[in-house]
Amino acid sequence: MENNSEAEIAALVSLHELLPHPEGGYYKELYRSEGVISAEELSPKFNGSRNYCTSIYFLLTSSNFSGFHRIKQDEVWHFYHGSPLTVHVIDMEGKYTAHKVGFSLSENLAPQLVVPAGCWFASSVEEGNSFSFVGCTVAPGFDFADFELAERDSLSQVYPQHAEIIRALTRI
Repeated sequence: MENNSEAEIAALVSLHELLPHPEGGYYKELYRSEGVISAEELSPKFNGSRNYCTSIYFLLTSSNFSGFHRIKQDEVWHFYHGSPLTVHVIDMEGKYTAHKVGFSLSENLAPQLVVPAGCWFASSVEEGNSFSFVGCTVAPGFDFADFELAERDSLSQVYPQHAEIIRALTRI
């Protein structure tokens, strides 16, 4: 990476006290509502109570990727700074879409994207020597019990038509 990007990435990591994320990139939880939804009030797909809502900062560089994973909740992505981010989604019917999240009226980039609950998704920064700084909001609130990291061979068996992108955006 060029020095400007490296310096800006280091500054963002330091300023926001970002930590390595298990799927790739860096993150910090910003908000976890005090309010809680009881297990009895939630869908049976959840194994326990959840906060109403959570949000994180998420930083991804062009030298890394966020591996395919899924959660049990909708996840709203918000673009803040840097290069556009590609969010790769395989929906419940097996359709693959590469969504561009960023901000540019001339390039028709949206600053927000919703990934529906249960979809497999990954993200990458396509522009070289760059990064994307975004936020993610989840409701009901995120819990690692709701997180599933994809295994390359298993996901490719379910979606063989997407084996190339799955191979590129999985680690195991």
